[in-house]
Amino acid sequence: MKEISQSTRSRLPQYLTYLREIAATSEAASNISSAHIAEALRLGEIQVRKDLAAVSGAGRPRIGYIIAELIDDLEDFLGYNNISDAVVVGCGKLGRAILGYEGFSEYGLNIAAGFDTDFSKTGLRADGKEIMPMEKLTEYCLEKNIKVGILTVPAPQAQAACDRMIEAGIRAISNFSPVHICVPQGIILKNEDIASSIAELSKRLAYNN
Repeated sequence: MKEISQSTRSRLPQYLTYLREIAATSEAASNISSAHIAEALRLGEIQVRKDLAAVSGAGRPRIGYIIAELIDDLEDFLGYNNISDAVVVGCGKLGRAILGYEGFSEYGLNIAAGFDTDFSKTGLRADGKEIMPMEKLTEYCLEKNIKVGILTVPAPQAQAACDRMIEAGIRAISNFSPVHICVPQGIILKNEDIASSIAELSKRLAYNN
């Protein structure tokens, strides 16, 4: 497999989402040009061609990209055809919102269940997904072979909750808790800093004005 930069990886889901929209709304369209994609996504055309060439051979001279083939190649590379189960640890407002969100299935992820230390929340359901006590995390993850976890607990509890997720066999963690956490080598960690993202939007808006 070709070595692909993180910046390219971060753009691939944008291409896939856009192409899926085209495929769903335009029966006549079977091909699309790199110029069209670049204009729609406000990217450089050369960048688009380089990104897509890294994962697909769907481009044709004077024809452009065959949309169906390009979608298949992007889905295969991103792993969206391989549905993975995940759990949410921390079922406050954010955790329950993530637990009930159905859009993850488009990206190959199925949120299977939630876990919380607050017994007043356990036994409840968010769009059919059960919230269970933390004591059952390890048993559930081992039985269901869960490898992906979403962490949404308050900062003081984040490291301990992360450690328990790793003990339960989880190997990839998306951290929404507002604190830095430490993981051992071999564990994939992605920090989702919502506050920082919103602050960055505010700065960019002020700059543009």
